[in-house]
Amino acid sequence: MTLPVNASMEEDSMTTSETGRILLSVKNIEVIYDHVILVLKGVSLDVPEGRIVALLGANGAGKSTTLKAISNLLRAERGDVTKGSIIFDDERIDQLNPSLVVKRGVIQVMEGRHCFAHLTVEENLLTGAFTRGGARASIAEDLEKVYSYFPRLKQRRSSLAGYTSGGEQQMTAVGRALMARPRMILLDEPSMGLAPQIVEEIFGIVEDLNRKENVSFLLAEQNTSVALRHADYGYILENGRVVMDGPANDLANNEDVKEFYLGISTAGRKSFRDSKHYRRRKRWLA
Repeated sequence: MTLPVNASMEEDSMTTSETGRILLSVKNIEVIYDHVILVLKGVSLDVPEGRIVALLGANGAGKSTTLKAISNLLRAERGDVTKGSIIFDDERIDQLNPSLVVKRGVIQVMEGRHCFAHLTVEENLLTGAFTRGGARASIAEDLEKVYSYFPRLKQRRSSLAGYTSGGEQQMTAVGRALMARPRMILLDEPSMGLAPQIVEEIFGIVEDLNRKENVSFLLAEQNTSVALRHADYGYILENGRVVMDGPANDLANNEDVKEFYLGISTAGRKSFRDSKHYRRRKRWLA
């Protein structure tokens, strides 16, 4: 974990290990694409069981790469974890086949939703149960549970997914992940391209799933404001490194986060690394 950014956070904030059993632990990983391009430079983070953790940062900071490293989808994009380790439920998963990661209970909802456009909404949801098997009765029961969280999908169950709205496709993607009975969902940019009202609805459902189904979430999000309202803890990435982390409330009230990521500044958007004031406080870079 990075050092705190000021004295008050040093006294008041809790480490993630104090909030419960650590379900996912990413330890000092480096990721290289095409054997040349270093994208992640020693990223470490923890996700306690039953919590929502936000991975924040601008486009290109390394958020999606971090999620794909955990779900082991990097090799499809010619990427590799070259250093560090990824531990889920006390077992290393960074060398596993992606399908085995899914069977361990880690499901990724990709950026851009990626529904099967030629299948109906219900057929899309049923594909989520493919890896787990099980009796038809239990699958039907889980399908009804998904519909209870996403009543709009029940209304559109026979519609082709490609002809549904962006919000409905995002709901379909999350519902499909639920059909696999996950212990953790990696949610990549859930707000992308959606109206603010739909974004709030999606995040509200995420909170419900976390609280009622005990599904842990690691969500990558550019919309810092909405993410911190719904998360328990947050990590901020810049240029492939974690530059700040802490409880969500502390980050939301931090003056640097307000200026650099929430836009509450008269000086315009800045980078942490371009700010001498912030750089002086990053004692671990000295």
